[in-house]
Amino acid sequence: MRLISPIFFIALGLFGVYTIEFGVVGILPVLTSRFGVSIAQAGALVGLFALIVAACGPVMVLFLSNYNRKKMLVFCLIVFALSSVLSAYSTSYAVLTWSRILPALFHPVYFSLAFVAAASLYEKEHATQAAAKAFVGTSMGMVLGVPITTWIAARFSYEAAFLFCTAVNLVAALGIILMLPEQAVSAKPSYGKQLAILKKVPLWLNIIASMLIFAAMFSVYSYSSEYLGRETGLKAEVISILLVVFGIGGVAGNLLAGRMIASNMVRTTFLHPIVLAIAYLVLKLFGSATLAPMIVIMLFWGGAHTSGLIVTQIWLTSEAPEAPEFATGIYISFINLGVTLGSLAGGWFITNMGMAGSIFCGWLFAVCALLVITVRVLFFGRRGELAKTQLAA
Repeated sequence: MRLISPIFFIALGLFGVYTIEFGVVGILPVLTSRFGVSIAQAGALVGLFALIVAACGPVMVLFLSNYNRKKMLVFCLIVFALSSVLSAYSTSYAVLTWSRILPALFHPVYFSLAFVAAASLYEKEHATQAAAKAFVGTSMGMVLGVPITTWIAARFSYEAAFLFCTAVNLVAALGIILMLPEQAVSAKPSYGKQLAILKKVPLWLNIIASMLIFAAMFSVYSYSSEYLGRETGLKAEVISILLVVFGIGGVAGNLLAGRMIASNMVRTTFLHPIVLAIAYLVLKLFGSATLAPMIVIMLFWGGAHTSGLIVTQIWLTSEAPEAPEFATGIYISFINLGVTLGSLAGGWFITNMGMAGSIFCGWLFAVCALLVITVRVLFFGRRGELAKTQLAA
């Protein structure tokens, strides 16, 4: 019996790439002083990464998913590792910018293949639970990538922060080489058949719902530190601890959502934007400088927020079981658009309504997502409920 599952290394790779994407947020002051750029220019490194993922994701997945899955996963991780080395030793802001383009291009490829590979390790009826375990890496990277890189840069050096990502991705690559079973290259549908899924109206409704849910998530989370500081009066040190608690809640929420989706996908998808809106209500009404209740609130919010990852991914890809990798490429593209939309809209609401405006923005997107999900089910039925079991194919 294996002490460490191959899914651990798949998830570790997801943690690595999301730390590459979001980790620079924690070292923005270091970047500005090192390269002599403005805070806006340094912050644009995250926006550029997301934009490349959104623009190129489906095309990259469409052409590269036909190759051997295991070899392509390892190749992507090596690209991530080498890109992190280049970032660590960049001599200028331009070089640093170019060092983030390659991992952004291969991010959706690894993301898409990772979940299909994870699902293939389980029986079809347990595919969603496999995806939930893999998503632990994604949620940890999104939530803990910033504080980890911040701490490493402060405790050691700028270079060490990026070399940490290199080490993570190399360990993940080695683990996949040793632990992930070889999988025969199965016959893939033609490019035309894969592109044909874009003709499905229900798929587009699922895409829109997923994008709106991510907009709801990031219209609040993007400003979480600022909100907690201004609205609750918490100090920066306490906020950093609470964001770790948020991450713990996110891991638990992902695993719970995986079990709920396996039981009833439609009901779970309906519930998610409602639970997310309730989490915002609890934060708005009961957020305070008292630590004990804030721990409970952050656990709840983290679970509601991060479970949106697996809920939306399964909901969207269930509509296209004949092309799971391409559907996942579309998914990663549009949720990145949702992140951008939510962040921009949240900023607009804050400008016009104060910090509480981000909460109202989150509610608005959650309601819109719920309406789209309702239309999808009322007019197109529950066909995806059966299709989700084919994700391991």
